[in-house]
Amino acid sequence: MRRLKGLFALIAVLTACSKDGTGTANHAEDLRQPGETVSHGMIVLGDRLENPYTTENVRDAYTALYPTKSRDEIETSHLYVRFLPENEEEFDLLTESGLDLVDYPLDYEILVDGDYYHDPSVGEDNITWQYAVVPADYEFPDVKHEIIDECFITETEPVVSRSGDGIDWEAVEREAYRLSGNGDMLVPESLTRAGKVCPSGRITIVDEAASGGKPFGVAGVRVRCNTFVKFANAYTDRDGYYSISKKFSANLKYRLVFKNEKGFAIGFNLILVPASTSALGKGPASGLSVTITRDSDRTLFLRSVVNNAAYDYISRCSADDMNLTLPPGDLRIWLLSKLEASSAIMVHHKVAVSHSLVKDFLGFFATLISYFAPDVTIGTANMYSYADVYRTVCHELAHCSHFSQVGKDYWNRYVEYILRAYLKSGGSAYGDGSAEYAGYCEIGEMWAYYLESVMYRERYGGPMPQFGTGYWFSPQIFRYLDDRGFSRSDFLSVMQPDVTSVEVLRDRLMAKFPDRSGMISQVFARYR
Repeated sequence: MRRLKGLFALIAVLTACSKDGTGTANHAEDLRQPGETVSHGMIVLGDRLENPYTTENVRDAYTALYPTKSRDEIETSHLYVRFLPENEEEFDLLTESGLDLVDYPLDYEILVDGDYYHDPSVGEDNITWQYAVVPADYEFPDVKHEIIDECFITETEPVVSRSGDGIDWEAVEREAYRLSGNGDMLVPESLTRAGKVCPSGRITIVDEAASGGKPFGVAGVRVRCNTFVKFANAYTDRDGYYSISKKFSANLKYRLVFKNEKGFAIGFNLILVPASTSALGKGPASGLSVTITRDSDRTLFLRSVVNNAAYDYISRCSADDMNLTLPPGDLRIWLLSKLEASSAIMVHHKVAVSHSLVKDFLGFFATLISYFAPDVTIGTANMYSYADVYRTVCHELAHCSHFSQVGKDYWNRYVEYILRAYLKSGGSAYGDGSAEYAGYCEIGEMWAYYLESVMYRERYGGPMPQFGTGYWFSPQIFRYLDDRGFSRSDFLSVMQPDVTSVEVLRDRLMAKFPDRSGMISQVFARYR
């Protein structure tokens, strides 16, 4: 959408509020199945195909196999529909009702698979058609829609007027494929011992600097597969394994949907849907397993690393581990390939867009980004190693935990300091600490660089990294106290909304730990 291009003006400024990405150059290669074309651009459609699951096609198959039975026994079980929301409120109405929406038609040949589709008949400033399969008795909301096909999907309990005794529904489904001209999509029966199968597999990734380079799971990500209007989803477990309960007899298209079960989504595709998808290509009905490396498709690699880093951080916030306040739910993370800096601007959670500086800067875009905009941006330019992406995500989610405690008013002042420092200095990330609200920035960055450092050390070993120690604020304070028995939850627990300067932070720590107040006073004096 053209309007979204204006968003990058804000991002270019606000992403200066955090650290730069670093890495070593590497030539990425596409991850694709033989003979396929997979991209991260817009899906390229070919010819429309005959949908084998239409009620009429299934009736024809049923009659061909059981000529003495009435075809009228086959009743519509599902509707293949498309919706055209006029605005984000209508889109929310659909998603909140539990519909599994896709933005491309399910009954077309895909010439080039990709991450998104925008119907050319719909203006690029508007939401494109959203496709779904709904029960036959679905109550449609007040959103423009069209019923494309009435369908009978045999994976469900057969919807017939009387008992289906003796009916081989797998054979009916396969016959429907053949009669509709799609027989070449079927898995040969000789390859499936029990006919239809449930897809299962494992999605893994390699971190060359951890676990001896052995693959480990892409955790909590959604695996989507479909053949025409019959599709299913499952989340991977923490080790990357997934198992889909629905059975299939035809080859499938597989995608990763980066809406994690931990409550965050990774975008941004220049489309409305906040969760990016990565096409994995075609695979057998029995399932698809993929191992992602730094030499795989770069976009898929980066999304998977961010996914795992965020999953790891959120999992480790539990009381029996780091015991930290969780980042807010429905967290939106954007990956921006043209930028090096990253940020936790929390716009989706109503920060910054209400600020006059941002409104003056963006004009009408301020309203637009209140819906589309991210909470976290990860600048991935020149960032290639798993370790560099991991530490950056840990840094930004440390900010998100802080935000959960202090709220949007605190964060608005934090953002205001960053904006003014950035504009005054001509691009310096943190300014010199002399402007109003500098204390908000000092506390926030001390905390985020400290937590980034300890989580990096715990994953990769070695001495504590020196991340952030070259700036005017001092994460060394937390590191020094950490070495002397303080926990990361001790620090975050005192970082409440009224802790707006490093002096107040010091006093709160001394009040909470009076037996160690001398040590606390000494370390603050040393590094301030």
